[in-house]
Amino acid sequence: MELQNNNEDRKRSRMDIIRDMLMYLKEKRLAKPTHLMYKANLSHKQMKLYLDELIKNKLVEQKIDGDKIKLALTKKGLDFILKYNQMKQFEDAFGL
Repeated sequence: MELQNNNEDRKRSRMDIIRDMLMYLKEKRLAKPTHLMYKANLSHKQMKLYLDELIKNKLVEQKIDGDKIKLALTKKGLDFILKYNQMKQFEDAFGL
């Protein structure tokens, strides 16, 4: 059995999806949920599941902007990104 080591040959992991969502929010500062869904390349159902978890774990917060709900990265969400990137660098250093 041959192991695939090309990231393009596999689907994104749950952690990769979460990182993608958090990175978009870091970049945008405030984002509409629909924009996050498109940028993270998720269906509405998938996005709702991930977003509910991120809000529950206080990585993302909802903010009211006029009459619209927007999403923002929290300090805890930023810490997650930093730790995730460190973990990926560690994996890469060992060729995993």
